[in-house]
Amino acid sequence: MMEVHVLASGSDGNCTVIESDGEAIMIDAGISCRRIMSLMEREGVDKDMVKAILITHEHSDHVSGAGATARKLDVPIVANEATFNASNLGNVQHWVYKSNASIDIGQFHVTPLPTSHNAVEPNCYFTEVEDSRVLVCTDTGKFSFGIEHALSIADIAVVEANYDLDMLVNGPYPYSLKTLIGSDHGHMNNRDTALALKRTMGVNTHRKIFLAHLSKTNNTPDTARQTVSDGMGVRRMNIDCLEFAGDTRTLKVD
Repeated sequence: MMEVHVLASGSDGNCTVIESDGEAIMIDAGISCRRIMSLMEREGVDKDMVKAILITHEHSDHVSGAGATARKLDVPIVANEATFNASNLGNVQHWVYKSNASIDIGQFHVTPLPTSHNAVEPNCYFTEVEDSRVLVCTDTGKFSFGIEHALSIADIAVVEANYDLDMLVNGPYPYSLKTLIGSDHGHMNNRDTALALKRTMGVNTHRKIFLAHLSKTNNTPDTARQTVSDGMGVRRMNIDCLEFAGDTRTLKVD
């Protein structure tokens, strides 16, 4: 059985650990190594289980603690060559992959799926262990066909709902930043995430939805959950997200 530990999510930093049968992989490490160690201990995740740190893209809220954490845990950074070269992680082990080509890390079968974001070669990750499937997908302005297929078969979907459209339009950001965020190379808004989730519902009624990378300025947990639940036509209690600074969450595949 897989467990997904969301340790941090948002512009202040991102870090998720996927655990199964005594092994784990980390997706992004955008908070300090010390904070990651503390949160893993709090969530009951043994640091010695972590086999690798997978990086989605080079922005600081995804990599700021990656080098130090990889050295602390003595594990490799897993990223495509362009992302690794842009991330400035120092002296670390590095495993290279190519987008859309699956890789195996211990028992985890991981497929990097290209995202659409203002980074050199960004990806999200679809992870499988036997019949359990987890998608962790943030920092993209749109969901590709491959991402939507992964959404349709995922048991747990950790997906971006970065901003509320009205809050962004009427908010304090300069026009150029608003334009970037709202573009295909920016972020997903609550409404578009809801539509993608509804399109991919099918018969997969047990799928757990976790909304990630919520903006502190252009979104709120209540707004995101309500908009997505309304758009999907499901009960709000079936949609989860982090609620406050320092909040964490553990989701389990049923």
